[in-house]
Amino acid sequence: MEHGSFTNNSHASFTLAEEDHTLANAVRFMLNQDPRVTLAGYSIPHPSLDRVNIRVQTTGDPAREVLKDACQELMLMNRHVRSVFDKAVAEFKVEEARKKAEEDELQKQRDHLESMDIEGN
Repeated sequence: MEHGSFTNNSHASFTLAEEDHTLANAVRFMLNQDPRVTLAGYSIPHPSLDRVNIRVQTTGDPAREVLKDACQELMLMNRHVRSVFDKAVAEFKVEEARKKAEEDELQKQRDHLESMDIEGN
């Protein structure tokens, strides 16, 4: 929900339902990275309410568009983080499988050597 001025669309407040500090702080961060933003902040009206108020003031661009751009940039950043994380997990699993295969091969060799010792005695 948007709460803004009818005369100046460069200043507006937005209410996000069913959200908390997690999303609000990330959106605030992305807004503050935008040179069009002069003020970005958020508040939670009451701890028992699951909603966040985000305030955006810009240099003249519509606050709604600037917020939309910030959310899109945040989604792109999240996709990148997710792809880097997924790649690291896949590499970790491959490395763990390689280590396990090496350990299994070493154990086979030890077992073989032990069986040879038993037969030799």
